[in-house]
Amino acid sequence: MAEKEATISANTPKPLSRAIKTIYGVGDMTFTFMTNLETYYFMYFLTDVAKFAPVLIASITSIASMVDMALSWVYGGILSAVKAKKWGRYRSWLIMIPWMIPFLYAFQYLKVSSNDTVSAVVVTAGTIVSHILWNTAYVANLTLISVVGKTPEAKATMASNRSAFQGAAGILFSYIGLPLTTFFGGVVGQSNRFAAAAFCLAAAMAVGYFIHFKLTEGYEDDESSAAASAAAARNKVSVPDMFRALFQNPQLMIIIVANTVSATNTFVFSAAAVYYWRIGAGNIALNSTFILLTSIASILGSIASRRIAAKFSPRTTLIVGSLLAGIFISSIYFLYSAPMAVMVVSVIGRFFTGLPNATFPVLFSDTVVYATWKTGKNAAGWIMGLMNLPIKIGVFARGIIVTAALAAIGYSAKLTPAQFTPQLKQGIAATFGLLPGLLLILCGLIVLFAFKLTKEKVAQYQAEIDSRSANK
Repeated sequence: MAEKEATISANTPKPLSRAIKTIYGVGDMTFTFMTNLETYYFMYFLTDVAKFAPVLIASITSIASMVDMALSWVYGGILSAVKAKKWGRYRSWLIMIPWMIPFLYAFQYLKVSSNDTVSAVVVTAGTIVSHILWNTAYVANLTLISVVGKTPEAKATMASNRSAFQGAAGILFSYIGLPLTTFFGGVVGQSNRFAAAAFCLAAAMAVGYFIHFKLTEGYEDDESSAAASAAAARNKVSVPDMFRALFQNPQLMIIIVANTVSATNTFVFSAAAVYYWRIGAGNIALNSTFILLTSIASILGSIASRRIAAKFSPRTTLIVGSLLAGIFISSIYFLYSAPMAVMVVSVIGRFFTGLPNATFPVLFSDTVVYATWKTGKNAAGWIMGLMNLPIKIGVFARGIIVTAALAAIGYSAKLTPAQFTPQLKQGIAATFGLLPGLLLILCGLIVLFAFKLTKEKVAQYQAEIDSRSANK
């Protein structure tokens, strides 16, 4: 009886600390701050700084992205399967890996030789290796939402905070990103300015993840004792368990597809922006204003998502946000000749994209509950790690779509304003607005018609899981 009471007590959800409710997400902010350099300026670095040929650019982005995609499946599986480290199964990775990333990420932006092929190899290798390390830490950090947040409300709070802090990264980046590269241009030279900025931003990411490491202390199960080790051995997730958690969980596959479509929108929209402001608006400096305003809008959308999800559901919040965002962002194609109107609809669109961005982790976490209920094994690391896959596919698609679009419309870094024809501007607007908008609408429709895991069902599954644990 005492053992059963102890088990019930152990299964009682630990409430979120005030610190987690307040500043959890700062690690996601610094991570996004780091990756924003790639999101907004990696294509620009390849075309206008390194001045690689289009074929070489396509090779760099394709090879790096394909390796990234191929490995994106394994990170969560590794975290779920390997023996837990002394600081916890997931928390440990927040301090073991991030400190190595600044040194490797810098090579992604280094043109080390006048031989473009040699430089392309270095850029590709730096991209692949740095991404392998940061993906491992990213998946561990993301999984903590499912581990620390034991209730739907706790998960929604953490996911909303995470998304809001990611938006804050955009605000900071709008002020610091391009000026930081300009500053380093006078210190290490114009060709190396992005590499120096990458090092500094990655160092900031390491600090942010260390803060998450400290915030979540005491929330992970201690697997060091003999009893805990025995329990961990019983619940160890094998490779077959992982595939069962995926293929016996159609709702997980559906949300992966929807998230992939949404991620592709995000990366294409962000990467194409600098070309629109240079060509469509004739003022590349407006890209920083665009990043600032859309980031503020995204934060507000993320904050609003918490209230909307509580009133309705995360699923409904994602659907409504995606559809409305898609409508506004698509309108860029028709407004491309009016830069200020484009800025306005971009800001409104990014407000509504804040809703799905904040709720995707919650829906992934819901599929963890379903998989645990169905299979009896908690594959949280594996399932939450699969959130990495849509990002990698989106990055891959960004490289293909933006590169192909620029080639199709005849873009060149050597073009002068006198050569910015209406056809060129409209082609950029289609890449920047129409395609991302249609992708958002598709995302909303996929969830509307295919994702059937409601919050009532999740609550029922979680109650049954808790009952099983209490009766063991």
